[in-house]
Amino acid sequence: MLAQQRQATILERVRAAGGVRVSELAAEFGVSDMTIRRDLETLHERGLLAKVHGGATVAGSGSTDEPGFRAKSVRQPAEKAAIAGRAAQLVRPGAAIALSAGTTTAELARRLVDVPGLTVVTNSLPVAEIMHAGGRPDQTVVLTGGVRTPSDALVGPLAVGAIRSLHLDLLFLGVHGISERAGFTTPNLMEAETDRALVTAADRLVVLADHSKWGTVGISSIVELSAAHVLISDDGLPSEARRVLGERVGELVTVSPTGAPTNGGAAE
Repeated sequence: MLAQQRQATILERVRAAGGVRVSELAAEFGVSDMTIRRDLETLHERGLLAKVHGGATVAGSGSTDEPGFRAKSVRQPAEKAAIAGRAAQLVRPGAAIALSAGTTTAELARRLVDVPGLTVVTNSLPVAEIMHAGGRPDQTVVLTGGVRTPSDALVGPLAVGAIRSLHLDLLFLGVHGISERAGFTTPNLMEAETDRALVTAADRLVVLADHSKWGTVGISSIVELSAAHVLISDDGLPSEARRVLGERVGELVTVSPTGAPTNGGAAE
């Protein structure tokens, strides 16, 4: 296959799925990772897609742009893994917790499948599938129901109605963006309402957000920064963001995707 043909096929994959991984494309086309990276670089320079660590996503970042779950999963994977690992330390056996939709919360779910006695409420299809696949008979997984979004969240009146009657120990909230003015935001109006219901149902709010979320503003605010008891991010967070978040959230915890020591002290 010629390079132009391969690049055209790659672009079709990105537009259809919202994102692609270098490793998967290399295996599909039978070429090296370096060849795929050159293809992605060419398409990126033409403004046809956006390169991210390990792959590429669709171009564009408006306040209503909502990347699919697959597209988001190739962004900052090491940072998300480190954040999820730190968040898992806050979960105790027998707790009743909620995980909102998102790729970082899905990473967290993978680390919770062996925690005994958990009740997990989620509006995320991937999170529910991960927890169910764990197969622990002493865990209860509650899927809210609702209308499915491009990011595999279940939202809307059905989801909100199911959540309003619940009382939970912890909510782990994934967000699309964080800003000093708008707080924690999402590009989906119905998802914002569903997330607010989760916040109200939980005693404590733990926001999981890598450094790339700072300065991104979705069309709808979920809650203000001060609503977060804990915010777990990574050490790529800019100094200005650290200053603002350190003043606004209950506790800011940063982790290193390389495993180097940082300020990831107890966030109890």
